[in-house]
Amino acid sequence: MTSQTITAAASGTWTLGDLTVNRIGFGAMRLPQEGKAFAVDAVPGDRDRAIEVLRRAVDLGVNHIDTAAFYFSPLRSANELINRALAPYPDDLVIATKVGPCRDAAGHWAPHALTPGQLRGQVEENLRQLGRDHLDVVNLRILGTDSIAERFGALAELREAGLIRHLGVSNIHPHQLAEARTIAPVVCVQNQYGLGIRADQDEFVRDCGEQGIAFVPFYAIAGTGRERGNVGAEAPEVLEVARAHDASAVQVRLAWTLHQGPHVLAIPGTGNPDHLVSNVAAGALRLTAADLATLDDLHRRSPLPSSA
Repeated sequence: MTSQTITAAASGTWTLGDLTVNRIGFGAMRLPQEGKAFAVDAVPGDRDRAIEVLRRAVDLGVNHIDTAAFYFSPLRSANELINRALAPYPDDLVIATKVGPCRDAAGHWAPHALTPGQLRGQVEENLRQLGRDHLDVVNLRILGTDSIAERFGALAELREAGLIRHLGVSNIHPHQLAEARTIAPVVCVQNQYGLGIRADQDEFVRDCGEQGIAFVPFYAIAGTGRERGNVGAEAPEVLEVARAHDASAVQVRLAWTLHQGPHVLAIPGTGNPDHLVSNVAAGALRLTAADLATLDDLHRRSPLPSSA
């Protein structure tokens, strides 16, 4: 498929609260470093190239960028790269960030933020780095299955105070989403999901759509490669569909993701300008019923995790 003239508008739109975004967005996790994300000794990414990628993304119609203050490497911060590349921000640009996880100044993981004060501190750090007076979307990312009421309630108070416009949740279970919705509106869920990855999430994906909540999968391309990226051998079924459409395997994976419902948003990340163009173009790839049957069968045969 020809990628050069395709913009993110080809993927269609969804509304996060009162904010309309194209369904193909951009994830900033890969911008601060070369190779694996979150490595303490990561090689910082090329600053000029990262800025080029961000500006090119907006030129291609991307108006939904996912980031976090803990996306950094020595010398590089995703938030500050976004600020440098895109401020003053376009009126239609939606920047979603997440709070909960924490890394110290050296890049080591620290305990999650649990108290209202810690969460407010993370919100304020995102505001500072991005140069904003409010955050469009803040996702509470959690570990485990315990109650999220206190933490989500703290963010709801910051929403009432005007520091946050909309709230989402990440790495959660259905009962936690239900709990959050009793406290404040939830516009999106971010969980790991993709073709052949976490088929146990299929019902939850559908349920989110029925509730009018966006489902925003992370690692939809990387799969089990996670922070390392898409490093495994590709499944023959994916390659077969890719050949039929003169597309790449990554484009097929992104297209399958978008076919899971109009509420499903993709946030593929890259530090490579050519990969960016290809990822955005995947929003125009229309899979046939036969393609979907082949890929759905592959998805259902994927191994389930030992725990959700």
